[in-house]
Amino acid sequence: MISRRRLLAGSAVIFATAGTTYYNITRRNSATSGELDGYEIIRTPEEWQKRLTQAQFAVLRNEGTERSGTSLLLNEKRTGTFHCVACELPTYRSETKFESGTGWPSFYAAIEGAVLTKADYKAFLPRTEVHCRRCGSHFGHIFND
Repeated sequence: MISRRRLLAGSAVIFATAGTTYYNITRRNSATSGELDGYEIIRTPEEWQKRLTQAQFAVLRNEGTERSGTSLLLNEKRTGTFHCVACELPTYRSETKFESGTGWPSFYAAIEGAVLTKADYKAFLPRTEVHCRRCGSHFGHIFND
């Protein structure tokens, strides 16, 4: 007869394996389709590295996160339009920018048709990830708070 401890341990292994497999398949599929399908501007990683700073490349192309409070746009108060740094597509108007208290620039609305969103499961809980419609650059996440 199987003990409760062995049953729970076995179940944990099965769920961890299933979760990791699902994450890897989702990540591989989204990276493949996100890089090649539907974007007007397609460049190799080497071409992007030549055009972007190391920090920009880490965030925009590798979906990294800059440290909270370090963005030059955080305290930007001038009237105007924010553009994708990778392809210059106008993405947000200054009147939609707000202080979220998170340490990152926040906007409550993008310019219509400027961004695309996709589900992100990297933290095992679904989040909504935002990308430039033209080149696929990663802008961050949408939070419902």
